[in-house]
Amino acid sequence: MSPAIQLIAINKSFGAVHANKDVNLSVERGTIHGIVGENGAGKSTLMSILYGFYEADSGEIRVNGKPIAIRSPNDAIQAGIGMVHQHFMLVETLTVVENVMLGAEGGAMLRVGEAKVRAELARLARDYGLEIDVDAVVGDLSVGLQQRVEILKALYRGADILILDEPTAVLTPPEADALFGLLRSLKEQGKTVILITHKLREIMAITDRVSVMRRGEMVATLETASTSPPELAELMVGRRVLLRVEKAEKVPGAPLLEVDNLSVVDARGVLRVANASFTVRAGEIVGIAGVAGNGQSELLEAIAGMRPPMLGSIRLEGSPVHSSEHNPHRMRELGLLHVPEDRLRMGLVPAFPAFESAILGFSDEPHLGRGPILDHERLIADLARKMEQYDVRPPAPRLKSSKFSGGNQQKIVLAREIERNPKVLLVGQPTRGVDIGAIEFIHRRLIALRDAGVGILLVSVELDEIMNLSDRILTMCGGKITGERKASETNEQDLGLLMAGITDEAA
Repeated sequence: MSPAIQLIAINKSFGAVHANKDVNLSVERGTIHGIVGENGAGKSTLMSILYGFYEADSGEIRVNGKPIAIRSPNDAIQAGIGMVHQHFMLVETLTVVENVMLGAEGGAMLRVGEAKVRAELARLARDYGLEIDVDAVVGDLSVGLQQRVEILKALYRGADILILDEPTAVLTPPEADALFGLLRSLKEQGKTVILITHKLREIMAITDRVSVMRRGEMVATLETASTSPPELAELMVGRRVLLRVEKAEKVPGAPLLEVDNLSVVDARGVLRVANASFTVRAGEIVGIAGVAGNGQSELLEAIAGMRPPMLGSIRLEGSPVHSSEHNPHRMRELGLLHVPEDRLRMGLVPAFPAFESAILGFSDEPHLGRGPILDHERLIADLARKMEQYDVRPPAPRLKSSKFSGGNQQKIVLAREIERNPKVLLVGQPTRGVDIGAIEFIHRRLIALRDAGVGILLVSVELDEIMNLSDRILTMCGGKITGERKASETNEQDLGLLMAGITDEAA
């Protein structure tokens, strides 16, 4: 039997960047095939070629043994290939059945087309366990159910081969487990699944084979049962990588950050944080676990002085932060620094050269120039030193901030904040879009800060990261803190329930 997918000698360049170099990939029918690689390794480009977003410069695509030209997503859909993107492509104000129909209405008689969609969705629910209220408004569904709608869209269009791009990035652990059960069901029904992920634990749990990409090349394809996370990490990076965070037990010191009964609303007046209270002490990392969109972002912004709280109080080193001084500049002066979640919107100015982005918020420091005149050569030299220290690639301080990869942009932001000796550090998504080797580096930096007595408040959607780095873990759901655990006394199942709002009291 011919493989479901064969990519033969695929090449793709963007200017001087050779994103895919003679890539060969074979995916057997009825299997779950993982593709892993560092940020920028070329895996997303390769899948974009397979789904018709890009055309390869050279090479051949075969589907079920037959050569095929895929020049658009419509060509891919006609060939039985579907794709579920990390960021869902749904219209939240429409119902499930309306979203599935979009682009496949079946003619001008919408009622006839809708009846066909409803019948097919009922069949898919029976065959694959994809039960869902087809009349529900998509915006009212949980993230896990929205992802189910995306899978239904692909199956309705006849997909026998399903590409999933970082499918668990926005899911709680129970939702991720439900997704894995669904993927196994699809496999049992003869479907082929290609899974792009950076989570090696998921690769080991769900895939049959795994391919590893590094710097645009396919460096290995292995049977999952015969490999291990350390071997995969070494293939991805080209050197041995420490996957677990090494940190010694530490008794925390005095309270540095105290948040009491804090409530925050967004620009539309919607309550995003409700009555949050917690403490961060010297020499500890307090992690906040939760699915994105449950108030973590607004909480960090309020503490950093970027968003005024509606209620509640903040204390730093025992002293109250009055409303007149609750702004980012004053909070920095008080020793509270912030690595924002969205580096492009809040951490950098993409059009600025890197050496200018590297002083955002600190341009009034006396050593950077005389009065309002900045010493550019000093700024360049200072960033060059940090680039070497943080392994920023390319080490080019004059390069526009937008020209760096996401991981290297993150290193520039981290270097700016960490190297100014914070007392309290707020960190949002420290390793989002960061290579596995750089993750190891960033984790070590954060542990070193904690060991030096810094109090760290960490927000991450990566539950492994929260559990590995944190001394204590808070969970958030719907803007409320739903639980607190010592990291050494909890597990993913326990935290997953709290992240879903199932508290000890509710149980």
